[in-house]
Amino acid sequence: MSAPRALVPLLRELGDLKRIRSTAGPGSIAERRFRAAWAALMAGADASAVMEATTAACLAAARLGDLDALTLRMLGLTPSESVAVLEGALEEVGALLAPALLTRLRPALARELPVADPPPFVDALSRQPRAGVTCPGRPRIMLEPPENHAEHCLVVAVYGVLLAPAYGADPVTVFLAGLAHHLHNAAMPDSGFTGEMLLGAHLEPVMTRAAAMALEEFPAALRETVERARAVLPDAATPEGRAFHAADVADRVLQIAQHLKAATLTMDVVLGDMELVHDGPVKGFHDDVLRELGLP
Repeated sequence: MSAPRALVPLLRELGDLKRIRSTAGPGSIAERRFRAAWAALMAGADASAVMEATTAACLAAARLGDLDALTLRMLGLTPSESVAVLEGALEEVGALLAPALLTRLRPALARELPVADPPPFVDALSRQPRAGVTCPGRPRIMLEPPENHAEHCLVVAVYGVLLAPAYGADPVTVFLAGLAHHLHNAAMPDSGFTGEMLLGAHLEPVMTRAAAMALEEFPAALRETVERARAVLPDAATPEGRAFHAADVADRVLQIAQHLKAATLTMDVVLGDMELVHDGPVKGFHDDVLRELGLP
């Protein structure tokens, strides 16, 4: 089995959840979905239910942004109408998903998860930026704004679910592994590949201690569940390990790709392909103004 190339455009869209914000709350959609997932798990929600609801919501948000079920109901839609809007977004992006996975996710759009206070490491990971591009012996390359570890973990978790069928992996295990793979960075600032090499023999004990500090914030049963999922992290010897590492490396590369894409964006694409000045009752006037101003 191999990684499905056809999913890459969808992965790019989901990666943008790190960059979509609104008045719904502080942080990006990805950061808030990370928090909500851990809050539900701390409240005793089944990991399978959290995986399904989080993944379904993120797929809908790829097209709707922060127009989620709660916001749509606040704006006057009935529960069934709001779910229908979300289903429309899911269908738009879901054509390339494994049919069984899409069938599993669709009912989760109407699911409300329980809520408890998330563990403290969630706030820490939301404040902890990723290292940027680092390589031993070379200066760091910084790309602003940086993503934080909560955003990265959430996107890797969702990517992992979408990639799991290609590797015959259990999506729940892959999802939890993705959510929890940077627990150590709650206490350990990210110095990237360079820092890992400079730590040398100290790296493993430092990371183990930092991860243990976060794991201590879980109740016993959830800690055992998370530790079982994290057991797939060290290698790609299992289907779950392969799905996780495929998701992780895809997100690491696509994160950089979006910076490069923004740097090479042209006005022809914005005005032509993306129809920034789009059809409507005042388009003619808009075109006249741009012509008069000499724009673009």
